[in-house]
Amino acid sequence: MDKIQDITIDDLDWLIEEKIIELLGDPDSGLQLKEEFKTELECRLKKPSKKISHREALKRFA
Repeated sequence: MDKIQDITIDDLDWLIEEKIIELLGDPDSGLQLKEEFKTELECRLKKPSKKISHREALKRFA
């Protein structure tokens, strides 16, 4: 990415989020995950999922 015109919306979202975390800190830093949550997360990660973009979600549900 050499020019601002080459940046995507996703790139911009990521940059803004990173800058906010850099300035304010990560609010979840130091928190521990409950075992129940870890187990549920592991199960969900093992199942294949169909991901759609934010734009596609808006088209379908708006």
